[in-house]
Parts: sequence; C-alpha cells; structure tokens
Amino acid sequence: MRTRRTRRHRFRRLLAPTAGIYRYVAAAVAGLLVSLLGAIIIFRTLLEPVYENASSTWGGFLAGLGFGDSADTVTHVLGLLLVFFGASVVVWGVKRFDKRVAEAVDPNSRNGVMDAYARKQMLALGPRIVALGGGTGLSTLLRGLKQYSSNITALVTVTDDGGSSGRLTTEMGMIPPGDIRNCLVALADAEKRMTDLFQYRFKESSGVFSGHSIGNFLIAGFYERTGDVDAALQMASEVLAIRGRVIPSTRNTVRLRALMADGNEICGETAIVESGGPIRRVYLDPAEVEPHPEALEAIKAADLIVIGPGSVFTSVIPNLLVPGIAKAIEDSKALKAYVCNVMTQRGESEAFTAAEHVVALEANVDGRVCDYVLVNVMSPSADTADRYHSHKQDIVEPDVERLRQMGYKPVTGDLMSETDYVRHDPARLANALMDLLYR
Repeated sequence: MRTRRTRRHRFRRLLAPTAGIYRYVAAAVAGLLVSLLGAIIIFRTLLEPVYENASSTWGGFLAGLGFGDSADTVTHVLGLLLVFFGASVVVWGVKRFDKRVAEAVDPNSRNGVMDAYARKQMLALGPRIVALGGGTGLSTLLRGLKQYSSNITALVTVTDDGGSSGRLTTEMGMIPPGDIRNCLVALADAEKRMTDLFQYRFKESSGVFSGHSIGNFLIAGFYERTGDVDAALQMASEVLAIRGRVIPSTRNTVRLRALMADGNEICGETAIVESGGPIRRVYLDPAEVEPHPEALEAIKAADLIVIGPGSVFTSVIPNLLVPGIAKAIEDSKALKAYVCNVMTQRGESEAFTAAEHVVALEANVDGRVCDYVLVNVMSPSADTADRYHSHKQDIVEPDVERLRQMGYKPVTGDLMSETDYVRHDPARLANALMDLLYR
C-alpha cells in the first residue's frame, strides 16, 4: 500500500509545473553532444593519429561516420550540419529551461531567470540616489527612479497629522505612516494584488476602521510588535520586496507650525493646508529633533540628491528643517536637483512661478541645497486648465531666466502627465534626472 502511494506521489511530481525542465535539460545535453560529434568530424585530421592506432572496433565506428584516409567534403558538410543543429538544440533547450523556471518561480514573469538576474544586477550597480519629500510627489518620483537603480533612499517627512496617519500617531505614539506607505508601495516589486491591498482604504461607513488604509494598519502592527520604527519599516519593506529603502527624516514625533502672511501662526499640517492662506515661513515643533542617522549617511554617500516634487511648505521644506539634513546636503559632492511642481496649490503656492518655489526654499532653509532646478514647460489641455483654475490652481510658470539670475541651472522639458490629475510623469522625470546625472 505504501509503495502505491509512493508511486502516485512520484507521478504527481512529474506533473508539477517544473516537470518539463528535465526535458529541456536533456535536449540541451543531447544538442551539446551532437555539436561535439560534428566538431570531431570536422577536425578529423587532427584525430587521425589517435584513431589509426585504436582498436579495430573503434576504428570501424569512426569509419562508419565517414572518417577516411582522404579529406571528404561530404564529411565536412555533415560535421558542420551537426555542429549547427546541436547548437540550435542547446540554445532552444536553455531558453525553454530558463522560461519554465521563471514561470514556476513567478507566474507573472514575462522574462526568464537570466533576464531577471541581469536586470537585478544592473539595478544593484545603479547610482546611489537620495530623494526627499512627501505626499504624492515623492512616490511619483520613486516609481520612475526604481527603473534605474535599487540604491535608492527615500527620506520622508513625518509632519502629517490628518486622516488615518494622524489618528494612528495620536493613539499609538508612532510617526505618521501615510507618506511612508505610499513610498513603500512606489518602490515595491511585489505582485499588484499585494500593493493594491496595502493601499486599500476602508469606507467612511466602516466604523472604527473608517478612513484607515490596510497598509497603515500593517505598519502600525509591525511597530507595536517590535517597538521600533526602523524594524517595523524593514518588515514592511520585506513584505513588499522594495527596491531601495524608505526612512523618516527623523524618528521623533514632530508637528509643523506656519507663520502666515497675515501674521497669524497655525499649528498642524492639516490646519495649515485647510486655512487656504498664503504662508510666509514654516517651523518644526519641537525645533530640536534628531535626524535619522541613516539619512545623514545616505546623503553623504549619494551620487544624486533629488528634492521634491511635492507641496513646497508641507512636504518638501519639513525634511530640510530637521537639524543636520540641509547642512549634509550642502556639504555633499552629489549632483543636487530640485524638482519644481507642475501646478500651483491654493494658499500654499498660489500663483507661484518656478523661481518663487525656489525663493520659498531659500527663505526657510539655511544654506544652498540644490544647483539644478527641473522645470516643466508643457501645458495641460484647455479643459483641464479651466478645471484647475476654478479651484485657484494654475500651471507653474517656467521663468527660467529668473532662475539663472538667481544662480541656478534650470533644466526644462516635458515632464507632465495629464490623466485625471496633472502631475509629473514618473518615466519622463526619472529619465531627465538620469540624463542630467550622466551628462
């Protein structure tokens, strides 16, 4: 009875998805032997001293293959045919083996194992990139950059106090996970079902789960289990198999304060955004927080540092206000670029030109943190522009001459994507940055 079960088990193994690989291995080996046989026939003159002194049986075998005393053209042609046929079988077998193994490991894979390995090695040798920001802008940038390198460090702002992130920060004393979650998903190599699950947000009618995203819950769960934000992010990174790493600019709980143009001071990122008024300066509360040590190390080792895109006062500048971050960027030998927004934002950057975005950086951050400014010069369609204008948003004017007068090097191009929203195109933006880096 046990023998029958063993036989059935072996039979089922033969029907497994990888069973066909043995056929391709056998074909490749057979093709190699045929090629070797053809090579022997072609170079028979080099082997004549060997087979002439061999036994009669071995000599008869070779003679039966066409080995004679004189150079036979037909024999040479036969040898060439065997070599090419055998080589073709080897190539076919190796390719089919590679594809079958790739399908068994990852059913969604379109390329073979060797292609995947080569791409992984290429990305591992890519430039060391540090990207600073938050919100949708940073995650958009990361989607493009991960096609060029896996040596990416995303430094994420931690001042978000609204929605799911704000509630988890208040209830669990952790840093807000929302922007971090978006960056993890942007760098993910996991299946789309996993990333979709990570981003799924419960409906407003879901009781205690209302407004929360599953990814925020998972990060909070990892944090509760480990008691350490770095360990929690490492676990989340492994779940999503990300290219690179995502770290907060500081591990301290911090809020954002803004001095408005009318002289009032507002505390809290959500309140600042909802006020809709023009902002003069922003501050961290408390001001003296510790920068993440890995953030400083990444900046020091970087080949390329990218600041933005994102809300200039609430996503970009808060990272640069963490003590030590702006100074490390200023001292870095890396190529440093600021990516200007495509559209203005009501209150925060209303009517700002490209140069005025940079002026906001200079007014709030000590030192010079960029040399290049990437500016979009493409305009959206008239219908889209009218829709944005009704919400007091317009295309950012690319006043590149003023940027030059300020001492910066503007880099212009069509960096825009126009779908439901107008934002940067990940591929175009990343390509522009890589061109700038390798120029």
